[in-house]
Amino acid sequence: MARAGYADTDRQCREIVFDVRNHVFKSVYLLMGAEPWYPEKVCDEIIANALEEEERDFNQLICYGSDVDAETVVTAARRFPMMAERQLVVVKEAQAMHDLEELAVYCTKPLESTILVLLLHGASVDKRKSLYKSVMKEGVVLDSPELRDYEVPSWISSHYSSLGISIDPEAAALLAESAGTDLSRIAVETDKLLKNLPEGTTRVSVEDIETNVGISREFSIFELTRALSYGRREDALRLAARIGQTAKFALPAATAPLFNHFYRVLRYVILLSRERYPSPQDKAAVLGVNPFFFKEYDAAAKTWPLSRCMAAISLITEYDYRGKGGEGGEATDAELLSELVAKLLNS
Repeated sequence: MARAGYADTDRQCREIVFDVRNHVFKSVYLLMGAEPWYPEKVCDEIIANALEEEERDFNQLICYGSDVDAETVVTAARRFPMMAERQLVVVKEAQAMHDLEELAVYCTKPLESTILVLLLHGASVDKRKSLYKSVMKEGVVLDSPELRDYEVPSWISSHYSSLGISIDPEAAALLAESAGTDLSRIAVETDKLLKNLPEGTTRVSVEDIETNVGISREFSIFELTRALSYGRREDALRLAARIGQTAKFALPAATAPLFNHFYRVLRYVILLSRERYPSPQDKAAVLGVNPFFFKEYDAAAKTWPLSRCMAAISLITEYDYRGKGGEGGEATDAELLSELVAKLLNS
């Protein structure tokens, strides 16, 4: 079965939030997945919209999986609301319940006047078992997979668009490099950024990210991969030295994105070797990047033909192993990065 992408999760999240804000609720919500941002967003929306403020004292229970068992949750869920249309029972960090699966019996026939929310943080239930199957039948399951590294810039662009503002592709790539796949961190950094931008700003640039988020292109792997794509030797060596000097630098933080970059270049080189010149759709499918970067990959395909690209991937794999303690010798991570970049350029 094909892996569901973040676009599917995002679309489902928007549909659930739309219904919730219009007071259309299901009896049971199972919110789970490796990426907690979407499940927590839906949970917050349900809490905000399920009850009026004056109804919450007697009709809202928010508890944590480490503090309750299935019997306690079911007892609460089977109560009837007091002077309200519905009641809300939320179990946060439900993965900590030792008998979570036992809630399947209740979820098979949930009380219509109760909204039961099971929020798992960075975890999922077994889809082969009864709890998952019963909620799928009687309620809503939101399964939020962790984004892959290359998907994050696109997610950032989409997230900014939902806020009514655009972000330059290079700025999205820089923010993604800093935050990784942690969507909650990206959302927090975005909130701080938008508060600091002048009123009426409609587009976020690289300079805005550098100024307000505290990320510099001079210490960016993104800039290093670009220099390598174009074969800019002096720039690549200078950037490698600067990146290695950053506080708490660890070589795997560089080898992972370098590997991903050259793997995409390799796939692109293979795509270009076909008789038919690839369409923008072909490029997008292979590269998984904003079309803004197609020009860079065209240059990279010329700088790094098939044999050289494969040699680069082999070198990066070797240095990743050395950076994780395998035959690294006495060289520091900073020295290993500079050595790796020099060898890439000379390959």
